[in-house]
Amino acid sequence: MGSELSSLTIFFPCHNERDNIERVTRAAIEAARSICSDFEIIIVNDGSTDGTTEVAERLAADHVEVRVIHHETNKGYGGALQSGFRAAEKEWVFYTDGDGQFDIREIARLVPHCGPRTIVSAYRRERQDPPLRKFNGWCWNVLVNAVFGLRLRDIDCAFKLYPANLFEEIELRSLGALIDTEVLAKADRLGYSIKQLGVSHLPRLAGEQSGGSFRVILRAFKELFQLRRHIVQTVPRRRAG
Repeated sequence: MGSELSSLTIFFPCHNERDNIERVTRAAIEAARSICSDFEIIIVNDGSTDGTTEVAERLAADHVEVRVIHHETNKGYGGALQSGFRAAEKEWVFYTDGDGQFDIREIARLVPHCGPRTIVSAYRRERQDPPLRKFNGWCWNVLVNAVFGLRLRDIDCAFKLYPANLFEEIELRSLGALIDTEVLAKADRLGYSIKQLGVSHLPRLAGEQSGGSFRVILRAFKELFQLRRHIVQTVPRRRAG
C-alpha cells in the first residue's frame, strides 16, 4: 500500500462535544486531503443536548465533504460506531473519537501498513487519562486478550483504519464499550491481519469523559463472555492472510 488511499471515510461519534467538534472536524478534513482525493467526513451525533447538533449542522452546510447522522436519543458508544460503519460509503473506514484527544493527521502513518485484509489498530503511546482510568484499561485489555486469544496492546484505542469490506462480512451487535472487541475479534477469526502502531494521545481540552463509569464497565464484563460464545458459534475460523 502506498502513501494514498483510493477513497476514505473518516467518522467520529460525538456526545455533548460542542466545544471540540469543530476543531476535530476541520482537522479531519485537512488530514483526509493529505492522503486521499475522494473522502467523506461523518459526524455521528449521539443524542447530544449541549449544542453539538447546531455546530455539526453548520459544519455540514459549510463543507460539502461533511455529513451528520443524528441519534434522537443516546444509543451508547457501540451504537454510535455501528451507525458510522453502516453509513460509510468509501473503500476505507477510519474512526476516532470526537473529543480531540488524537491528532488525526497521524492517520498518514497508518496508511503504508494497511492492505485488502489488514486492519491498522493504533495504541496510545502515553495515555493522557487519570491513573484509575488507565489501570482499568490495562486490566480490561489483559482480560480481552486472554478471552479471545488476541495480542493487542490497546484494543479500545479510538484510532483504527479498516478495509470497508470487513463490515460486509460481519454483523455487529454491541451497543456499549465492547464494540472494539467485537470488531477485532470477529476480524481475527475471519483471517484478517491486525497491524499495530503507536500514536500520540492528547489531554482533553474541553468537555467531560462519558466512558469508564462503573455501570459501563459492569455491563461490558457481563457482555464479554456472551460475545465470545456468539463469535465461536457464528463466525467461521479462517487462516490469516
